[in-house]
Amino acid sequence: QVQLVESGGGLVQTGASLRLSCAASGRTFNTMGWFRQAPGKEREFVACISWSDTSTRVADSVKGRFTIVRDSAKNTVYLQMNSLKPEDTAVYYCAADSRPLIYYGVYYRDNYYDYWGQGTQVTVSS
Repeated sequence: QVQLVESGGGLVQTGASLRLSCAASGRTFNTMGWFRQAPGKEREFVACISWSDTSTRVADSVKGRFTIVRDSAKNTVYLQMNSLKPEDTAVYYCAADSRPLIYYGVYYRDNYYDYWGQGTQVTVSS
Protein backbone atom coordinates (compact mmCIF):
# COMPACT_ATOMS: atom_id res chain seq x y z
CA GLN A 1 0.00 0.00 0.00
CA VAL A 2 1.38 3.36 -1.02
CA GLN A 3 1.47 6.01 1.67
CA LEU A 4 2.77 9.55 1.93
CA VAL A 5 3.01 10.70 5.53
CA GLU A 6 3.68 14.36 6.22
CA SER A 7 4.92 15.90 9.44
CA GLY A 8 6.46 19.11 10.71
CA GLY A 9 3.66 21.64 10.47
CA GLY A 10 2.78 24.01 13.25
CA LEU A 11 2.16 27.53 14.45
CA VAL A 12 5.07 29.96 14.19
CA GLN A 13 5.68 33.68 14.10
CA THR A 14 6.66 35.75 11.09
CA GLY A 15 10.29 35.20 10.19
CA ALA A 16 10.53 31.76 11.75
CA SER A 17 11.50 28.52 10.06
CA LEU A 18 9.86 25.11 9.75
CA ARG A 19 10.85 21.89 8.06
CA LEU A 20 8.18 19.66 6.61
CA SER A 21 8.85 15.98 6.00
CA CYS A 22 7.11 13.55 3.69
CA ALA A 23 7.95 9.89 4.06
CA ALA A 24 6.92 7.63 1.21
CA SER A 25 6.27 3.93 1.60
CA GLY A 26 5.08 1.22 -0.71
CA ARG A 27 7.01 2.32 -3.76
CA THR A 28 9.50 4.82 -5.08
CA PHE A 29 8.64 7.79 -7.24
CA ASN A 30 10.27 9.86 -9.92
CA THR A 31 8.80 13.17 -8.79
CA MET A 32 7.89 14.31 -5.29
CA GLY A 33 6.66 17.73 -4.38
CA TRP A 34 4.67 20.04 -2.18
CA PHE A 35 1.48 21.95 -2.81
CA ARG A 36 -0.44 24.18 -0.43
CA GLN A 37 -3.98 25.38 -0.05
CA ALA A 38 -5.03 28.42 1.93
CA PRO A 39 -8.64 28.94 3.06
CA GLY A 40 -10.80 30.04 0.17
CA LYS A 41 -8.03 29.60 -2.38
CA GLU A 42 -7.09 26.97 -4.91
CA ARG A 43 -4.31 24.53 -4.24
CA GLU A 44 -1.02 25.86 -5.57
CA PHE A 45 2.36 24.43 -6.41
CA VAL A 46 5.20 25.10 -3.97
CA ALA A 47 8.18 22.96 -4.92
CA CYS A 48 9.19 19.59 -6.36
CA ILE A 49 12.23 17.43 -6.86
CA SER A 50 13.25 14.79 -9.36
CA TRP A 51 14.31 11.58 -7.67
CA SER A 52 16.59 10.62 -10.55
CA ASP A 53 18.73 13.74 -10.94
CA THR A 54 17.71 15.84 -7.90
CA SER A 55 16.71 18.76 -10.10
CA THR A 56 14.22 21.01 -8.37
CA ARG A 57 11.57 23.58 -9.16
CA VAL A 58 10.31 26.18 -6.70
CA ALA A 59 7.39 28.58 -7.03
CA ASP A 60 8.31 32.23 -7.47
CA SER A 61 6.33 33.12 -4.35
CA VAL A 62 8.69 31.11 -2.13
CA LYS A 63 11.92 31.23 -4.13
CA GLY A 64 14.87 32.16 -1.95
CA ARG A 65 13.00 31.16 1.22
CA PHE A 66 11.97 27.53 0.65
CA THR A 67 14.22 24.64 -0.32
CA ILE A 68 13.29 21.09 -1.24
CA VAL A 69 15.68 18.20 -0.71
CA ARG A 70 15.41 14.45 -0.60
CA ASP A 71 16.92 11.60 1.37
CA SER A 72 16.83 8.62 -0.93
CA ALA A 73 17.86 6.20 1.82
CA LYS A 74 14.77 7.18 3.81
CA ASN A 75 12.55 7.69 0.77
CA THR A 76 11.72 11.06 2.27
CA VAL A 77 11.46 14.57 0.89
CA TYR A 78 11.85 17.69 3.00
CA LEU A 79 10.62 21.24 2.56
CA GLN A 80 12.78 23.69 4.47
CA MET A 81 10.82 26.89 4.95
CA ASN A 82 12.67 29.98 6.13
CA SER A 83 11.58 33.59 6.66
CA LEU A 84 7.96 32.52 6.90
CA LYS A 85 5.26 35.08 6.22
CA PRO A 86 1.56 35.17 7.16
CA GLU A 87 0.71 34.55 3.51
CA ASP A 88 2.45 31.17 3.78
CA THR A 89 -0.35 30.01 6.06
CA ALA A 90 -1.99 26.98 4.45
CA VAL A 91 -2.40 23.25 4.54
CA TYR A 92 0.68 21.77 2.90
CA TYR A 93 0.29 18.57 0.92
CA CYS A 94 2.97 16.17 -0.20
CA ALA A 95 2.46 14.76 -3.68
CA ALA A 96 4.23 12.10 -5.70
CA ASP A 97 4.18 10.52 -9.12
CA SER A 98 6.08 7.83 -10.97
CA ARG A 99 6.65 10.02 -14.03
CA PRO A 100 9.40 12.62 -14.60
CA LEU A 101 7.09 15.61 -14.29
CA ILE A 102 9.92 18.16 -14.32
CA TYR A 103 11.17 16.72 -17.63
CA TYR A 104 7.62 16.79 -19.00
CA GLY A 105 7.18 20.38 -17.86
CA VAL A 106 3.98 19.70 -15.93
CA TYR A 107 5.38 19.53 -12.38
CA TYR A 108 3.28 22.51 -11.25
CA ARG A 109 -0.04 20.92 -12.18
CA ASP A 110 -1.59 19.03 -9.30
CA ASN A 111 -3.68 16.79 -11.55
CA TYR A 112 -0.50 15.03 -12.73
CA TYR A 113 0.34 13.72 -9.28
CA ASP A 114 -1.20 10.35 -8.51
CA TYR A 115 -0.45 10.13 -4.82
CA TRP A 116 -1.15 12.59 -2.02
CA GLY A 117 -0.54 12.88 1.67
CA GLN A 118 -3.15 13.88 4.22
CA GLY A 119 -1.82 17.42 4.61
CA THR A 120 -0.18 19.31 7.45
CA GLN A 121 -1.22 22.73 8.71
CA VAL A 122 1.25 25.60 8.71
CA THR A 123 0.14 28.79 10.41
CA VAL A 124 2.29 31.92 10.48
CA SER A 125 1.19 34.64 12.85
CA SER A 126 2.00 38.29 12.30
